[in-house]
Amino acid sequence: MSDHQFCCWNHDSESQLHSFQSDSSISLLSQPSLPSVPSLTSQLHLQQYYLSNIQHHCLATLKGHTSYVSSLAVAGKFLYTGSSNEEIRLWKCDDLNSEFEYENLNNNILAVGKGAVKSLVMLTDKLFSAHQDHKIRVWKINNDDPDNQKYTRLATLPTLSDRAVKLLLPKNHVRIRRHKTCTWVHHVDTVSALALSRDETLLYSVSWDRTLKIWRTNDFKCLESVTNAHDDAINAVALSDDGDVYTGSTDKKIKVWRKLPGDKSHSLVATLEQHNSGINALAISLDGSTLYSGASDRSIVVWEKDVGGDGMTVAGALRGHTKSILSLAVVSDIVCSGSADKTIRIWRRGVDGNYSCLAVLEGHKGPVKCLAGALDRRDRSDTSYVVYSGSLDCDIKVWQIVAPLL
Repeated sequence: MSDHQFCCWNHDSESQLHSFQSDSSISLLSQPSLPSVPSLTSQLHLQQYYLSNIQHHCLATLKGHTSYVSSLAVAGKFLYTGSSNEEIRLWKCDDLNSEFEYENLNNNILAVGKGAVKSLVMLTDKLFSAHQDHKIRVWKINNDDPDNQKYTRLATLPTLSDRAVKLLLPKNHVRIRRHKTCTWVHHVDTVSALALSRDETLLYSVSWDRTLKIWRTNDFKCLESVTNAHDDAINAVALSDDGDVYTGSTDKKIKVWRKLPGDKSHSLVATLEQHNSGINALAISLDGSTLYSGASDRSIVVWEKDVGGDGMTVAGALRGHTKSILSLAVVSDIVCSGSADKTIRIWRRGVDGNYSCLAVLEGHKGPVKCLAGALDRRDRSDTSYVVYSGSLDCDIKVWQIVAPLL
């Protein structure tokens, strides 16, 4: 994954917005901010320095989706986008030229699943997609011709063999309704987010069914399911390099899971509570020392690992968005946040521990549901980044940010 960290909301009509809210546990409705959490926003003169020296512009607006863009993933020169109408699209981005060129490869559009494509994750020649129909799909990518990639569906999780083996033993069944049971390998509601372990041997999935599941990526076997991991729908998952797993939920809590030495399954080691509304997004710094959480209270809470310990404490909050935080992404040393206020903010931590808002990216006509980013390899003179944003306005925008060095 190297420089990429993804985490991961259209038409403005009232009817579509109502429809979106009715099938989602992520709220567009803003709640009061967090007065008890100190602000980490830097001093005004430093903010003004950054804003006067930052360069940012929209490189391209990618059109083609007819429903809101719900997920993004970048792999090399390809951008994968998922929408609420079951569709995964592939875009080719030529980042070797002086200008970005984007081509919608219509012959490589995949219409899959039922409902929104909630999350996309790349693993070498495989694409994992999470869906509203409770399934995870695995797509095999044939890279023999990089300019004309071919795709075949390799598997649907849980696999038939996994389901069949678990079906035989009553102890593998869990009750999901009063008169209905299924095996524990099944998600029984929308699969909301995916994440890969650092060594890419494990895939983590979370769902509105309140479970966290762990899958092996070589044979797609479900290894573990943490039932009732939260008291409400789980919207986000993030992994640190040391193996800790963070899950964020509508129940306003972030939970930290760890597989302790000698244990076969993950245990709850901490519950982080600071938000006063449902948590919509999580992202983690490249060194794993800082966790960012975004919620409907309009704040991004910054959590840092204790010095000499393994716990997390609140460092403060990043404020500036006027509506719910819906998406977060870490790209190298910057943090990107997307909001229901239709903007994207770019943050960077200074040497004093405070954060500066480097830029406010405006242009979307709907809430910003998903973000992805990478270092801009074309620019070698300054620190340059490319950020991709997907919105309820059906568009994907590509932004270049060139930031002054500290």
